[in-house]
Amino acid sequence: MATMLATVEAREVLRCEHCSLVQFRTSNSLCRRCHKPLEIEEPEPQLPQLVVANASATAAEDEINVARAVRDIRRVRGLSQRQLAGRMQVPRTYISKIENAKAMPTLSSLERLAQALEVDICALLRDAKSRAQAETIAIMSDPFLAEIASLVSQLDPFQRSMVLNQVREMASGRRRTA
Repeated sequence: MATMLATVEAREVLRCEHCSLVQFRTSNSLCRRCHKPLEIEEPEPQLPQLVVANASATAAEDEINVARAVRDIRRVRGLSQRQLAGRMQVPRTYISKIENAKAMPTLSSLERLAQALEVDICALLRDAKSRAQAETIAIMSDPFLAEIASLVSQLDPFQRSMVLNQVREMASGRRRTA
């Protein structure tokens, strides 16, 4: 008894950058509506990394990690993957693949990603330690924040929590009623 196996071909879904039509990739890679080329940045294939038995964990932490940078900056900005994908006009799954290091964005994608996250492209290429240092320098360059930082160390955890809640309320425009 012979069974026939049907092969299902994966079809790539694209959004035309010119007319925004969402469609399957055509055989000639032209948009069905405006007939302009469907250019999609294909992620560069990642080469398997060789693991050296005596390599230290700190060396891995110092490497450029675009995936972690994108996730960290997106979370700091309070954006969901869907919101970031909307700003970039790409599928949400593409953002997920970048954040999980399953896809490496091209240089043009990095540029669009940086614009969508409202950061310099260098921020996506820095390691976590350099990003933290740059953020600390930026915060401490503000005289008001520098003065607050020097005083916060004198507060106990409950007082810090109260100050933080007060600042959040003031920032959101809500007024506390006594």
